[in-house]
Amino acid sequence: MDTLLWPLKVAVAWVMVTIHKALVLIGFPDGPGIAWVLSIIGLTIVVRLLIMPLFVKQIRASRGMQLLQPELQALQAKYKGKKDPESRQRMNEEMMALYRKHGTNPMASCLPILVQMPIFFALFRVLASLGAVATGKYGRPSIGPLTQQLAEQVQASSVFGASLSSSFLSSSDTQVKIVTVAMIIIMSVTQWYTMAQLSTKNMPESAKTSDNPMMRSQKIMMTVMPIFFAFTGIQFQIGVLVYWVTTNLRTMGQQFFTIRNIPAPGSEAATKYRVRINSKRARRGQPSLE
Repeated sequence: MDTLLWPLKVAVAWVMVTIHKALVLIGFPDGPGIAWVLSIIGLTIVVRLLIMPLFVKQIRASRGMQLLQPELQALQAKYKGKKDPESRQRMNEEMMALYRKHGTNPMASCLPILVQMPIFFALFRVLASLGAVATGKYGRPSIGPLTQQLAEQVQASSVFGASLSSSFLSSSDTQVKIVTVAMIIIMSVTQWYTMAQLSTKNMPESAKTSDNPMMRSQKIMMTVMPIFFAFTGIQFQIGVLVYWVTTNLRTMGQQFFTIRNIPAPGSEAATKYRVRINSKRARRGQPSLE
């Protein structure tokens, strides 16, 4: 795993060290401390900026999936009960034509997460290797620019008294367990709220039916993701949880802005957007939009 992730581990280490140096230059204290915590948050921001085009594509794909739901349900009704290969093939062909018509596909909304996962695991392995690098037992003198001295600094840095390199399972420190649980709760709540915004505020009323596959999958994910975080979060180092919490908060903020200002047609958010715009136009003496 480390061999496969090595280029990404070096890249992650380089970004962290570079951001740390920049923070020290503008006045943050050198050595163990808040600058290393902020370097992980900075890493998150850098990653999000790099995948911004994918995020825009995800928003467009999600909107397209929402808008095609009535047509998709009509297509499923058309072929309901038809199990022969010819009918299944025609249904799949018509379904792909629908995706092309709306410029979307089910996988497009997963792209940002899929792209981030290797970076996420690289950060996990960098933090997991800090102890070995700091004691000279890693097998390499450093991870890119992350030298033995710097590894000692990162390992000694903490969030609310919990070391960046520690995890719930690897530590007997009560403070580490408290901070881990608190961050897992934040991760779960932000993930749930982000998904809830899509299904309740930015989905057309015509798509909010119990037989809508997208609506069913949204509800399943809203239940599964918090459970997933609870089981996996206790294995992650505090530094990795800092990265994931920052990612969730940024995603939630971006999505809130997008839903508020570029809502899906026919959704609750679109109705509120039209009310706000017409209110502003009325104050300016301009005619209302239909």
